Amino acid sequence: MITYKVFLKNGGLTKEDLIGVLAERRKDLRGETQIKSGLEWANLIFGDLVEDRQAIFIVPTNSGRLTC
Repeated sequence: MITYKVFLKNGGLTKEDLIGVLAERRKDLRGETQIKSGLEWANLIFGDLVEDRQAIFIVPTNSGRLTC
């Protein structure tokens, strides 16, 4: 599973705010990179909530399933 932390760049060079976390269960990204797939999804979900869609950025992480 891939999780995307979605941030909003909020002025300055170092200020960002976490606005959400998205989880993607599909393994086949249909030829897209993780960054492109996650950014398109983040813009779809959070784009109407922010003034500047260009200020949205993501950080993808692969999280494996814990098994006992």
